[in-house]
Amino acid sequence: MAKSSTLYRFQIELADIDRGIYESLDLRVAQHPSEDAERMVVRVLARALAHEDGLEFGHGLSNAEDPALSLRSLTSEIEIWIDVGVPGAERLHRASKRAERVLVFTHKLETALRKEWSTRSIHGADRIEIYRLDPSMISVLAEGLARTVTWYLTVQDGGLSVSKGEVSVEGSVQKLSLAEFLASES
Repeated sequence: MAKSSTLYRFQIELADIDRGIYESLDLRVAQHPSEDAERMVVRVLARALAHEDGLEFGHGLSNAEDPALSLRSLTSEIEIWIDVGVPGAERLHRASKRAERVLVFTHKLETALRKEWSTRSIHGADRIEIYRLDPSMISVLAEGLARTVTWYLTVQDGGLSVSKGEVSVEGSVQKLSLAEFLASES
């Protein structure tokens, strides 16, 4: 018998000072059996950091053609496509042809990213946004996740601070276009 997804509830008090967004988010997040806690944490942070009304989680790992998160128009066209981790070059190429905006949130090492994304030409690479999250911060947030999680998340000047209970962790959020990332030195 196949394992089923595990449902988590994230209650997030979001203070994105850089964008002037102050929201209370109550998110239900299904963790696919093959998804590790770090990837799920990146998905949740992506949802908060890219917050817009109507932004929804995709069908996840159970549907490979679906983005991790998306914002759709009234006609069901994808306006914002968000992936996490290291989506393949072909996937990014297709996504940038389908959506007005493509964002990738990742905590993976630069060498893995560069290896995957330099394999072919990617349509609209100059407008694909890469958000690099601090791997050590992701590790701390993924450690010992309860089924109900409360985070106080603050974004200011490219920095990210997340408090959960007695633990507070800070890290950076580096934003680059895919073209800038590939052109930068290793």
